[in-house]
Amino acid sequence: DKTAGARLELLQKVLAGLEDGKLVRLIGLTDDELAELNDLHLLTVKPMMYIANVNEDGFENNALLDSVRELAEQQGAVVVAICASLEEEIAQLDEEDKADFLEEMGQDEPGLNRVIRAGYELLGLQTYFTAGVKEVRAWTVKKGATAPQAAGVIHTDFEKGFIRAEVTAYEDFVEYKGDAGAKAAGKQRLEGKDYIVQDGDVMHFRFNV
Repeated sequence: DKTAGARLELLQKVLAGLEDGKLVRLIGLTDDELAELNDLHLLTVKPMMYIANVNEDGFENNALLDSVRELAEQQGAVVVAICASLEEEIAQLDEEDKADFLEEMGQDEPGLNRVIRAGYELLGLQTYFTAGVKEVRAWTVKKGATAPQAAGVIHTDFEKGFIRAEVTAYEDFVEYKGDAGAKAAGKQRLEGKDYIVQDGDVMHFRFNV
């Protein structure tokens, strides 16, 4: 059986790499070979992120943090440094005080935001929005997702009956104070089935089922 023989050869390659102390994703397998291993749920195939808890003054000139970064570089992993005690304080502040506190500490945003963004990047994810009169919702899709695939995240009927999507860039949506303003300014466009969703798109789907 050619299929069984190819799988055996692949597993032997993986075993040799593991016995050599390598992570499976660093053995040099092709995308097809990695896909073939999906049913095994191997931990070292998965992307890795180190979250380093440091002191308030430990974001720079920190030998331990540097060693974690060096290890992560060898493993093709990502490092996000946070200070848990600062994050605890930040979580208890209102938005205005939070901004003042972050500025005082020399940070642009809370560490939690950096962790989330790094996780999205690592997993190849992005966010698009739907905005109605009563609420704005964020939806997560893979980078490279088409408009119908993005619609399917909301409901499978949206993908099956997809016609077109009304799309506004997030920056334009904010600048022109919503859907109506962006449309009046000519910043809203109609996109078809081949449109690749961009991070931050505000989308309304036209569909028929």
